[in-house]
Amino acid sequence: MKLLIGLVAILVIIYISSLNWRRTLKALFALLIIEGAVRKWVLPQASDMIYFLKDFVLLGAYISYYGSSASARRLPIKNDPITMIIFLVAAWCLFQAFNPSLGSPMVGFFGMRGYLFYLPLMWIIPTLFQSEEELYKFLRSHLLFLVPVCLLGIAQFFAPASSPLNVYAPGEVTSAATFGVTSSVRVTGTFSYISGYSVYLLVCFSLLIPLLASSQYKWWKLASVIEIFLLTVNSFMTGARGLIIGEVLFLFGYLFFLAFTRPISTVRFLRQLLPLAIVVAIVAPIWFRPAINAFWLRTTSNQDVSGRIVGSFTQPFEFIKYKELDGYGTGATHQAAPALKKALGLPSGEVIPTYYESEMGRVILELGPVGFFLWYGLRVSIIIALWLVFWKLKRAFLRHLALAAFIIQVIQINGQLVFNHTFSIYYWFLSSFIFLLPRLEQVENWHREQQLLQEDVSSTYFPDSPYQ
Repeated sequence: MKLLIGLVAILVIIYISSLNWRRTLKALFALLIIEGAVRKWVLPQASDMIYFLKDFVLLGAYISYYGSSASARRLPIKNDPITMIIFLVAAWCLFQAFNPSLGSPMVGFFGMRGYLFYLPLMWIIPTLFQSEEELYKFLRSHLLFLVPVCLLGIAQFFAPASSPLNVYAPGEVTSAATFGVTSSVRVTGTFSYISGYSVYLLVCFSLLIPLLASSQYKWWKLASVIEIFLLTVNSFMTGARGLIIGEVLFLFGYLFFLAFTRPISTVRFLRQLLPLAIVVAIVAPIWFRPAINAFWLRTTSNQDVSGRIVGSFTQPFEFIKYKELDGYGTGATHQAAPALKKALGLPSGEVIPTYYESEMGRVILELGPVGFFLWYGLRVSIIIALWLVFWKLKRAFLRHLALAAFIIQVIQINGQLVFNHTFSIYYWFLSSFIFLLPRLEQVENWHREQQLLQEDVSSTYFPDSPYQ
């Protein structure tokens, strides 16, 4: 009976999600933020089901979008290098899903989700927004979630580790990570774990910078300033050194490339950024000194960051020796694979004889050297395509977004993507800028041409009109 009820609920969710794919995709990003809160506090007993809720919602949007021939024609899948690599990656992941080392292809099909399930967003998102203004309003609204989420993070930091606020999914109270002399909690906001929250903060930081550099009404400019202040404070409260390093690298990279291509825009942006930086530098140490002290102690007492960064790049070469030209199969290193095998009574499969943590190492263990070079070849190709888009665009806001997407993908090249669904959704959203931003620039140029044409007609037939 429980299985039947669950199946009916899944079908209802897919059906509702398929009614309006545009609304569903926009709601998906809100769901991504609140999913962890539901898993931790609202329905901890259904934590696993809630984890897959966004997948069912997205599946409904896929069915609606690709089920409509009119929708499919809006952005045809072109025979370009990126598309070719995508199909090669998909074929290799499917091939490795039947790897005997997995014990069962069911594990392989589940593992393919991390590589391929969110990828179609790259082709659908470009048809979601019809104008530059619509994209701006979506980003502006999405970033407003930072305010309640970061306020919750502050409350978590000052609450004891045993507080109900400081739980992981599914409602585990005793495992909250701490840092600093006072054993302050490493905050997670509304997310299930620290890793998801860190990725969310980094992506939001990369989107806030272009908004700060663009022209906004005073109210929204103030909102952006508040958001980036709260985001900065929460970044220290996570205790995630990689997050702070990523934000610093992003900001310096953003300023460097902007100065390289648009020196005047860089000076204008620095004038806007300098007062904000001064306020953050003065206020944050006064109001949130415990967070900064705890982060500083964690950074100075445990100096393993450089080793972990270097290790993330060297692990693939070390792990080749275990399977040589083969791998253990798609999904072999996924954290949910043991639970899936146990729940379905599947064979245990071959044991991987090493400890793995970095995603690069895990990818080569799963897909082998061929799959590794295909997967990271795809990611490098997307980075190059984003750079070319940034170089070609003329409209300031769209250029800034392309630059932000380019930099975030460069600094996260060795980060968790396959095994972090939060970043996976944001990653393919940012990758869609390859197609979305040039399309929006064409739309805006067309509107501008029509406006100029109407003005020419008006001045020709009504030369004395006061509305010229």
